[in-house]
Amino acid sequence: MLYELTCTCLFSASNENVFCSYHKRVLEKATTEYRKAGICMRENPFYVDTVRSFRDRRYEYKGLNKVWKGKLSEAKVSGNPIKIQEAQDMVVLYDSLQLAHKCILNSFYGYLMRKGARWYSMEMAGVVTYTGANIIQNACSLVEKIGRPLELDSDGIWCALPGSFPENFTFRDSKKKLTVSYPCVMLNADVAVNNTNNQYQTLNDPINRTYTKHSECSIEFEVDGPYKAMILPASKEEGKLLKKRYAVFNEDGTLAELKGFEIKRRGELKLIKVFQAELFEKFLHGSTLEECYSVVASVANSWLDLLDNQGKDIADSELLDYISESSTMSKSLADYGEQKSCAVTTARRLADFLGDTMVKDKGLRCQYVVACEPRGNPVSERAVPVAIFETDAELMKFYLKKWCKISSDFGIRSIIDWSYYKQRLSSAIQKIITIPAAMQKVSNPVPRVVHPDWLFKKVREKEDTLRQRKLVDIFSAVNKVNEDDPENDANGENHEPNEHNVVDLEDFGNNGKSYGVGPRPIVRFYETNNKRSGQEAFFKKNLIMVKVGICQHHHHNLLMLILKI
Repeated sequence: MLYELTCTCLFSASNENVFCSYHKRVLEKATTEYRKAGICMRENPFYVDTVRSFRDRRYEYKGLNKVWKGKLSEAKVSGNPIKIQEAQDMVVLYDSLQLAHKCILNSFYGYLMRKGARWYSMEMAGVVTYTGANIIQNACSLVEKIGRPLELDSDGIWCALPGSFPENFTFRDSKKKLTVSYPCVMLNADVAVNNTNNQYQTLNDPINRTYTKHSECSIEFEVDGPYKAMILPASKEEGKLLKKRYAVFNEDGTLAELKGFEIKRRGELKLIKVFQAELFEKFLHGSTLEECYSVVASVANSWLDLLDNQGKDIADSELLDYISESSTMSKSLADYGEQKSCAVTTARRLADFLGDTMVKDKGLRCQYVVACEPRGNPVSERAVPVAIFETDAELMKFYLKKWCKISSDFGIRSIIDWSYYKQRLSSAIQKIITIPAAMQKVSNPVPRVVHPDWLFKKVREKEDTLRQRKLVDIFSAVNKVNEDDPENDANGENHEPNEHNVVDLEDFGNNGKSYGVGPRPIVRFYETNNKRSGQEAFFKKNLIMVKVGICQHHHHNLLMLILKI
């Protein structure tokens, strides 16, 4: 299951020891600072009222969006094209309005920390982030007792829960029914216990200045899912984890959420973007890990073949489209001075054959490829603008000879640095395919992409048959009690020890021979409602993927919870 909550932590609880090599002594540098802050807005709760009004209006638009989604479903059943179009327009409208209010609400927290802002308050921001960090940490510790967290962020937890874990409960009466999510209620109960403000005061009588006190807790979890699969990439560096990068798929195989990958970024290498677009859905194929990685590896091999044969099967324009990158310059070329980058080199070379007036303004879009010449120069000095390949042939040859410092004629494929692009693609393959496969004890599915040096040690450790075993590995499962056994009591429990299944730990390795004469431990098996569940382990193969987050509440609700005390 996946859980999401909007919070971050302001202070880090750690002390740093700094070694001074010049004076040969260790200096203690304190980096932890503990503060206490109290914020009271009961006299003039303008900030809380502003946040609440935006929040309530967003709830109104979310409700209308849900209503029109229902009307859209009804219109699709009836087949009326006019009603379908009207419902689609209203769904887009209200979804846009609620997203706009969400962006405004999220900006309230940033406004608190902006110096010079009218409502600047570092105390408010500190309390918000501290409270949010406590909530997400408590939620993570609770999830770890049940399942396995997969992705932890300041505003959510993605995790896998066993298929046997209860998901929804439905309460019915004579008129209607109410369905609640058990993981959601479980986490909400934890938030209510730890984060309820029991001294929230509201001005009741402005003349006599009397207040009514009540408890306030407007932070709630929201569950999304279950999902079919979640793809997480690995880092090329040892001991480092990649954050905010994942692809999540629905049960029907459609992509539910994609974050952090190059496919969503503008200006990235299109070769990588097309590779990822084709790759992710392949993770849903196969019944075993080996079959899954075999299907995924076929995609990687096809794109490696494209680079190995230098794109001989595709046209020049399509090849340039795959391997070109683009970057937008935020300043004018003159403002960059002596800075070196692919974009700056491209802009200077554009000015070389188009004129200085074409690149004098900021916002210039530089599209380039990396050439193999001049050899030995940094990549930033080997960028060639794509626009040169669209000019006259003689002009193109003149400038390519000038920039690449070669004298003979050549084609597009002969100047491209194929090793550079193969390294870029291999890096993406390592993160998504080969390194995760090695960590899951699967042999390298793409042998052309070699593992990093540090990964060989990890693989040897996982495959070492002589390494020390875990204590739990030496125990075996005890056979279930036969329900037809007359020695069982009414609850299906056998209170007599099974001599064939119970083995003393001291007798381990003695081929079943026991030299002790002491009492044997009693092994019992308990069933629920006298029915066997058929689940042999806590974690089943069909793990439930769910995303849980704050129910339409973000930093602004933390503000409302804390500030009015």
